[in-house]
Amino acid sequence: MILKNPFVNSERKTITQCQMPRGFIGRLVLRNMNSRHSGVTDWGLSHISIKEQDVILDAGCGGGRTVSKLAAMATQGKVYGVDYSAASVAVARKINPQRIAEGRVEILQGTVLDLPFPENMFDLVSAVETHFWWSDLPAGMVEILRVLRPGGRLVIIAEVYKGANTRTARLVEKYLPLTGMKLLSVDEHRELFANAGYSEIQITVEPAKGWICGIGTKK
Repeated sequence: MILKNPFVNSERKTITQCQMPRGFIGRLVLRNMNSRHSGVTDWGLSHISIKEQDVILDAGCGGGRTVSKLAAMATQGKVYGVDYSAASVAVARKINPQRIAEGRVEILQGTVLDLPFPENMFDLVSAVETHFWWSDLPAGMVEILRVLRPGGRLVIIAEVYKGANTRTARLVEKYLPLTGMKLLSVDEHRELFANAGYSEIQITVEPAKGWICGIGTKK
C-alpha cells in the first residue's frame, strides 16, 4: 500500500486554484490575490505611463483589482479584463460594479491564446501574476501583439522569476515539477519579448523582493 503525502496533495490543490480559481475556495484565493499582489502591481505599473484616454486590456485579470487600478488612471478610456476562470470573471465583476455600469470597464471570459478582440485595439495590455501559467507562453505573446495598436505596449508583472535570490523564488523553483509553471530568468524574459516581435524591450527587477517587470512595444 502506497501512502500519499498529504502536503503534496494540499500543494497541488492550492496551485490548481491559483492557476484556475473555481468554487468557494477559488473565490477566497482570488480575494487573497487581490490583496497580496497589490504592491507588486503598483510597482510594475509605475514603470509605464498611462493616458486618460487609453484603451487597456488586463489579460488574466483574476479578481479584478488590477482592472480597478487601471480604470482609476484611464479615466476617459476603457479597461477590459479577460480571464479563463468563471470564478475570476464573477469576482472581478463584483468589485468593479460602478465602472461596469458606466461602461468604462468590461470583464469577459476567455483565453490569452484566443482573445475576443479585433487587431490593433489596445494602447496597453497588462499581465499581472499570470504569464507563467499560460499553456503556450510564446503564442500568448503573439496573440497580445495582434490586439495591440502600433506603439501599444505589453507590461508583464510578477513577484517571482527564475534565479531571484528570495525565499519565494527558491520555493517556487523547488516545486516547479508539481506546478506546471513556466518560470523564466531575466534574460529569458527579454528573449520572450524579442522572439514574439516586440521592440523597445525593458526588463526591470527588484532583487530584494524578487519582483520583475517586462515591457515591450508593438512596432
